[in-house]
Amino acid sequence: MSGNGPLAEVRTAVRRFLAEHRPEEVAVAVSGGADSLALAAVTAKLTPARAVVVDHRLQDGSAEVAERAARTCRELGLETEVRTVEVTGSGGPEAAARRARYAALRPGRGLVLLGHTRDDQAETVLLGLGRGSGPRSIAGMRPHDPPWGRPLLGVSRATTAAACAELGLTPWRDPHNDDPRFTRVRLRHEVLPLLEDVLNGGVADALARTAAHLREDNDALDELAEAFDGDCCEVAEVEHLPTALRRRVLRRWLLLADVPELSDSHLRRVDALVSDWRGQGGVWLPGGFVARRAHGRLRVEPVQS
Repeated sequence: MSGNGPLAEVRTAVRRFLAEHRPEEVAVAVSGGADSLALAAVTAKLTPARAVVVDHRLQDGSAEVAERAARTCRELGLETEVRTVEVTGSGGPEAAARRARYAALRPGRGLVLLGHTRDDQAETVLLGLGRGSGPRSIAGMRPHDPPWGRPLLGVSRATTAAACAELGLTPWRDPHNDDPRFTRVRLRHEVLPLLEDVLNGGVADALARTAAHLREDNDALDELAEAFDGDCCEVAEVEHLPTALRRRVLRRWLLLADVPELSDSHLRRVDALVSDWRGQGGVWLPGGFVARRAHGRLRVEPVQS
């Protein structure tokens, strides 16, 4: 693995990530696609690691695809395990598959490296913008988000494909990646190319930089929210905080109360109990919780059946 080509670019990205974060243990999530194969091949040369292949069983022949990916990983020198999952639940097949995959990949310790690239980051930012999901969504994916690591967020999808070609690896092409029923596929094949054409290129890079700037701002505000030493349930103590800071204080309070999967919409409705109080009723939250205001105080409690 020498030179200045695509493979060297992937290797440099992974080496820098490992040197910065020094994970106790390393696993690589491998689908068989170009991104994860390039990541696995490079990681195998840089540090002791293992590979995990998840079979979602959503397509005919998925077991064969998973075993082929596992065989390639073993040939690269990685101890490899195939894990089969059941994809169920709300939110559509993409969201359900993602939940099942992350649950199967979650390690006991160390980091699992994921093959997300700069192009994936750009798509994530656009999805967040289109859905009005708030700054956390637009900030995209973090390179280091234990137990997940994403060394390739600064590397393009074209680079990982070229790296595989250098290695003589033949990636699997997921037919779902060309299915226009999926929003992310249409962003990839229709929206981003149009933006690149209209704005004269560099859009994926620009979106990734925007995400990085937003993450820095979010981190600063989160630190201020964590340092807040008042009573977050006392309306008089939080109502004069700047809106962005107050919402983070409330978010932290709700998460500590074990409210799961908070969206920007949920948080705004809870914040309205402070900032736009008109005697409204409780705010229904995920996990069977409700937030209420009474006598100048906020409380969150399980919904009574």
